[in-house]
Amino acid sequence: MIRNTFLAFLYSLVMRSFLVLIVGVKYRNREVLKKEKQFIIVANHNSHVDTMALLSALPSSRIRHVHPVAAADYFGSNPIRAFITKLLVNTILIPRSRPVDGEGPDPVQMMFDQLEKGESLILFPEGSRGEPGKLQKFKKGIALLLEKYPHIPFIPVYMSNMGKVLPKGDGVLVPFNSTVIFGEPQLANSCDLESIVAQVEHSVLSLRKDEHGLSKER
Repeated sequence: MIRNTFLAFLYSLVMRSFLVLIVGVKYRNREVLKKEKQFIIVANHNSHVDTMALLSALPSSRIRHVHPVAAADYFGSNPIRAFITKLLVNTILIPRSRPVDGEGPDPVQMMFDQLEKGESLILFPEGSRGEPGKLQKFKKGIALLLEKYPHIPFIPVYMSNMGKVLPKGDGVLVPFNSTVIFGEPQLANSCDLESIVAQVEHSVLSLRKDEHGLSKER
């Protein structure tokens, strides 16, 4: 209970105010996050600030139920780092690949387990931070989730200029006008994995095209 209150305070008040007033982040169409009880946020990925920006956009009552998915070998490289990441970011730390011969945790099953509990996820289908403004090919993990749980909508998100706020390899935040655009919740329109990946990727790219046409919200 105390941790849930702390997470709501940290992201809804402290982090959101910092990102909007100091860094210059603008949120667009953030109200879609109130439409669904459970969802999978799917976004492009250029900076470690991306996760903070997405968590800060959530209604305070939902933050404790939303889990960013992150690579265990990086964010869980040691016990202290893993503990802090899980405590402060509510993260699910998964291995980058599925186990061979059943040895080790299955990253997809770990995500299935959270969805079975009614929890929501934040997923970066590119798998790692890319170059600002360039979308890498989406991996099929998101398709596996949507194929198994076709009743859970995904919410596409496009973030612009976040890579300039905190460039890859840099540890200093730089104030820069950046935007987080939320699309409407969607259900997968196919059972084919490749088609689902294409749908999700198209939905995110469409938001980039609409970047200058949506009303602003803070």
